Amino acid sequence: MHFCRLLLLGHLSMVDKHLIIIGGPTASGKTALSLRLALHFQTEILSADSRQFYREMSIGTAKPSPEELDAVKHHFINSLSVTEPYSAGDFERDALALLEKLHQSHDVVLLVGGAGLFIQAVTQGLDDFPTISQEVRDLVAEGETSGGLLWLQEQVLHKDPLYYEFVDRQNPARLRRALAVCLQSGLPYSQFRNNEGKKRPFHCHFLLLEWPRDVLYQRIEARVNDMIGAGLEDEARRLLPHRHLTALQTVGYEEFFAYFDGKCTVEEAVSKIKQHSRNYAKRQLTWFKKRGEWSVFHPEDTIGIDALLKERLYTPD
Repeated sequence: MHFCRLLLLGHLSMVDKHLIIIGGPTASGKTALSLRLALHFQTEILSADSRQFYREMSIGTAKPSPEELDAVKHHFINSLSVTEPYSAGDFERDALALLEKLHQSHDVVLLVGGAGLFIQAVTQGLDDFPTISQEVRDLVAEGETSGGLLWLQEQVLHKDPLYYEFVDRQNPARLRRALAVCLQSGLPYSQFRNNEGKKRPFHCHFLLLEWPRDVLYQRIEARVNDMIGAGLEDEARRLLPHRHLTALQTVGYEEFFAYFDGKCTVEEAVSKIKQHSRNYAKRQLTWFKKRGEWSVFHPEDTIGIDALLKERLYTPD
């Protein structure tokens, strides 16, 4: 009620087009806020959660419920199979084409998710990286084969400690890519991640949700417990034949794969999921705060969020 009363004090600009970006760590409440805003603006949502793209991964990715998906039109959820490669560059191309279409009938569209690189792809464009030679690819592959994830982590830490601070260290694809760029160019990977952004035909408004750390960790633990109760172990078991794919090299699945291999107990796997989720949430916040013009809000600060949107999107009577 407060939200509608506040925003309707002015008129939404009919000339400019707007993209509201809702970012934040896992379990921060992005879905709830996006639904509230989408229903008010009678608009649609683009998901920038790179794991929610995949149809086979539902429980472990905390997708919106069927009821929530019915309430508001979502894009890029259940749009791919885990067997289909899909990069941030692919997302940039497809999301921009979709936004051009949606903005013909909606002045405001929402982009929501925790995958910072995919949000950057849409709002600013991706940096220009050097072409990686086959020789460098083979070198990285050989090192990973002999040393595994730990080797990748150590190499990236040595080559680019700045990037190591906020990269998802449990994601070998990210580490592999960063190391290849470092080896190919002789420069830190982070040096290629500083472009000023490409001009977009819409205004971006960045909302970052942040809980006190202890509260966020409690929310993460509760979410993992809910996932376990909903059958995450069975979902991971069904996906075991695809464990080599990049999409499955992520928190919530790798830990169960280790359990299936007999490397840990199921209790240890669940504990690791909670730990790795907390670590990932911390890295997400670090990434967001270092990149982009984010306005930071407590997720329950509806008055502050509504006031900012009124200021940014509406013209006074």
